[in-house]
Amino acid sequence: MSRIGKAPIAIPAGVTVTVSEQNLVTVKGPKGELTQLVDSDITIAQEEGTVVVQRPSEQKRHKALHGLYRALIFNMVKGVTEGYKVEQELVGVGYRATNTGNTLDLVLGYSHHYVFELPKEIKVATTAEKGKNPTIILESIDKQLLGQVAAKIRSLRAPEPYKGKGIKFVGEVLRRKAGKSASKK
Repeated sequence: MSRIGKAPIAIPAGVTVTVSEQNLVTVKGPKGELTQLVDSDITIAQEEGTVVVQRPSEQKRHKALHGLYRALIFNMVKGVTEGYKVEQELVGVGYRATNTGNTLDLVLGYSHHYVFELPKEIKVATTAEKGKNPTIILESIDKQLLGQVAAKIRSLRAPEPYKGKGIKFVGEVLRRKAGKSASKK
């Protein structure tokens, strides 16, 4: 059995999980509602306050889907109760981030601004304190969408290995390289 797949998902108070005939799982909670279409081979069973994901056989495909859908449903339950938050900081002279509503305006050292329209499911906030790097704070109940948007923002100016300039996640440890002068002896 899959170690992840066989673990039951505890349903907290205030969260309802419904499974339709077409294997469409809907999770409703205090922060919102999420849906996920599950493969027809995988069965979802509800037992006294928990959700259990089961697979029909030991095929490699079924094993992979077993753990995948259990993780997706767990992320949905956590998203509608607590939500997810990603913080990114802009490291570099003159790098700025501002937002108006769900539109993010980035100045990243290029000759033009990047205007990034975020999906309506994501809330964005920017901070710019004196002496600190500008920060972008993204919040959502959908972990997949949040990670995808954060990766897209990071790809606009990924951190370079020599000075560390670019957009990085808060707490991310970058692998730094020595410059040209380190190799001469």
